[in-house]
Amino acid sequence: MHDFPDLPFDAAIEAIKATVPSHLQSPRVGIVCGSGLSGLVDSIRDLHLVPYNTIPGFAESTVPGHKSSLAFGLMGSGEGVPVVAMLGRFHPYEGHDLRVVVYPIRVMARLGITNLILTNAAGGLNPNLAVGTIVALHDHLALPNMTGMNALLGPLTSSSHARFVPLSDAYSPALRRLLFLGAHHLGLSADEVTEGTYAWVSGPTYESPAEGRFLRLVGADVVGMSTVPEVLAARQEGLNVMALSLVTNAVVIPETYRDIRAEVATELAGKPVELPPAQVVSHEEVLEIGKAKGQVMMKLVEYVVSALS
Repeated sequence: MHDFPDLPFDAAIEAIKATVPSHLQSPRVGIVCGSGLSGLVDSIRDLHLVPYNTIPGFAESTVPGHKSSLAFGLMGSGEGVPVVAMLGRFHPYEGHDLRVVVYPIRVMARLGITNLILTNAAGGLNPNLAVGTIVALHDHLALPNMTGMNALLGPLTSSSHARFVPLSDAYSPALRRLLFLGAHHLGLSADEVTEGTYAWVSGPTYESPAEGRFLRLVGADVVGMSTVPEVLAARQEGLNVMALSLVTNAVVIPETYRDIRAEVATELAGKPVELPPAQVVSHEEVLEIGKAKGQVMMKLVEYVVSALS
């Protein structure tokens, strides 16, 4: 593999190996922790943290609920499987170039991972998905990809990379099989862990009702502001990918809009006007649900990693 010089892969690998013990320097599984889900690190033994600011080419995560370190260690039963976890990811809405957003995935690939598990907090579009549901992605709908904001635009980062990357097989059925075996092992119901399609939007605004309605109509079950760029880079790197969305809030999609004209007419007629409660989404709500369901997500990820041993 011949890397191109604009991304400091060699320096990043050197910096990591100068800090991490030799038995953890070649992880088999990479994990990306989404908003409020950095508690996944609690299941890692022999933990060694490498701050992002010590790794050439890495940015800083500025989003509440995201830390800024790579976590190396062992996960799973027995001797454990060597893993590396991103405690906080990068997003385009923070101002990061897409090549920077996916750079950690490419670094993890060069460290030796063959499987990548991505987690995120997402809004529920499908009304059948209750808050707290874990959705294993089987597909995605990425409007930014289709309109000129694709993580694979620009020069190849390695001469071994494919220029055109198919996505019909982006999400590994084998890894999802292990996930549902894990859900059965943990006694989780079909309503708690399911499959679905993720819509990637750039953010940082939450969706308007019309946008949410559109995404639901075109087949998306959940929506979020991350993950898909990392999936693209991972598939270009030849990694097996599983992505899990935790539904932390329902996207606000009212059946009808407030009729302000009718309200004014009622007021002018001297009749009382009953105002509907305001429906809004907050990042604090996202973090709260992430914390509440993080343990379940952690146990599922740990089961999948153990099965890979």
